Amino acid sequence: YEKLAEEAEKRTKISIKYDGAYYGIDYPMGDVPENIGVCTDVLIRSYRELGIDLQEKIHLDMKENFLSYPKMWLLTSTDTNIDHRRVPNMMTFFNRSGSSLPITQSPHDYAPGDIVSWNLGRGVMHIGIISNQLSKTGIPLVVHNIGSGPKLEDVLFSYKIIGHHRYGATR
Repeated sequence: YEKLAEEAEKRTKISIKYDGAYYGIDYPMGDVPENIGVCTDVLIRSYRELGIDLQEKIHLDMKENFLSYPKMWLLTSTDTNIDHRRVPNMMTFFNRSGSSLPITQSPHDYAPGDIVSWNLGRGVMHIGIISNQLSKTGIPLVVHNIGSGPKLEDVLFSYKIIGHHRYGATR
């Protein structure tokens, strides 16, 4: 999991313009242009450095379990171009994978490489990766992209946490 945190931290060194537009991309291992991205792209690209393709994993699970996924976009089938780039789908996949952990207000419960999801209000959800670094007050810093490219920030408890996961790597 520390390796996932390292890969996420590397994302903060790359200039990325926030852009959540729909793009036609390859499948599997497809990606939007490398100079753009959203919060989910931080996870997608970090996991890919570990050999895990969330695009493929989410697509295959959605294909087999479509009714278990949110219906927010009025889709009648999967879409490999965008499904994995949506926070609610990513959260559903992590929940279905058995990677869920308790949501607490204790910073000690959040380890490097953990995935945290938030509800920002007004139906907006957000997701990030716990880094290997702590704030001056001992709170784990988070790698996320909330609008100005991937950043390493002290935001773990800044929003309402709605998901906490540890997925796909080993300690």
